[in-house]
Amino acid sequence: MRVFVTGATGFIGSALVPDLIRAGHQVLGLARSDAGARTLAAAGAVVHRGDLEDLESLRRGADQSDAVIHLAFNHDFSRYAARCEDDRNVIEALGEVLAGSARPLVVTSGVMIVGAAGRACVESDPPASSKLIPRAASEEAAAAAAARGARVAIVRLPQVHDTVKQGLVTVLIQLAREKGVSAYVGDGSNRWAAAHLSDTAQLYRLVLEKSQPGAVYHAVAEEGVPLRTIAETIGRGLNVPVVAVPPEQAASHFGWFAAFAGYDQPASSAWTREQLGWHPTGPDLLSDLRQMRYS
Repeated sequence: MRVFVTGATGFIGSALVPDLIRAGHQVLGLARSDAGARTLAAAGAVVHRGDLEDLESLRRGADQSDAVIHLAFNHDFSRYAARCEDDRNVIEALGEVLAGSARPLVVTSGVMIVGAAGRACVESDPPASSKLIPRAASEEAAAAAAARGARVAIVRLPQVHDTVKQGLVTVLIQLAREKGVSAYVGDGSNRWAAAHLSDTAQLYRLVLEKSQPGAVYHAVAEEGVPLRTIAETIGRGLNVPVVAVPPEQAASHFGWFAAFAGYDQPASSAWTREQLGWHPTGPDLLSDLRQMRYS
């Protein structure tokens, strides 16, 4: 297939593009800069110039392709709700082009939008409202595109990691550097699901090739890693003390990140593995944290 990939030069996209090409697909990769275009060309992809704000460029990319994988997202947390609404607009634009066809549209979401009240969330769990969790706008837009006749599948991400980046854990590391302590909230028993970058890229390809219309898939290798364990591993890596922050002081210590730091959302991928034959083999989150260069 000729696959249009947004976020093709990003963290996951940089692993997905070569995986797709090795599997025999042609990649049309979105690039907003000359450097990104050179990177894509070197990887063997066809370059499509544009960006997330240029919806017409996205429509053209989708129109030229047999399938679309939408990975790109603007992680400007200072305007998080607005960026989530931007993603809604992007998905709507892509869905308009693919409506009424059999061409797949793979949309990216996150397991943290579910809120399953202390248990591991599963693929059939509905998302929260975007009024409560702004990132749910992506799944709302995906549902709207499906209602208009687009063949949509959703991939919910956990903390995707290697030895360079680790999703929201990267923010914890930055805060620990700035404050001189590695912190967790309360007793640190809240959990974050995780998956290695290589396994995540493979899952996107399997969803592209095998997904059921309207299905949700979880890119989860580890159901839940306790935040206290993550903070302790970061503390050893940075050689800083590890401290517990009372919930009432979380906002003053973590700032905008407080809600994430105290969030508990383990996630299951049992159905995803069964349906797609996905078997994660990459290193676990703590192994990557131990191997990264903290200096």
